[in-house]
Amino acid sequence: MDDLCDFLRTRRSRVDPGSVGIAADSRRRVAGLRREEVAHLSGVSVDYYVRLEQGRARQPSAQVLDA
Repeated sequence: MDDLCDFLRTRRSRVDPGSVGIAADSRRRVAGLRREEVAHLSGVSVDYYVRLEQGRARQPSAQVLDA
């Protein structure tokens, strides 16, 4: 499960907000996407995405992993 956590964190930080249609402004404090943005784009709740990224979600479904 640590591999999934690391994957999610690194990919989230590498995605340019503009490449997924999110306007980037000068007030962004994070490189890449915010957790809320990833959750919205993947169709899961913010709470569930945070649990995935922190390794607290047990056995995420294939659909969630694909998203």
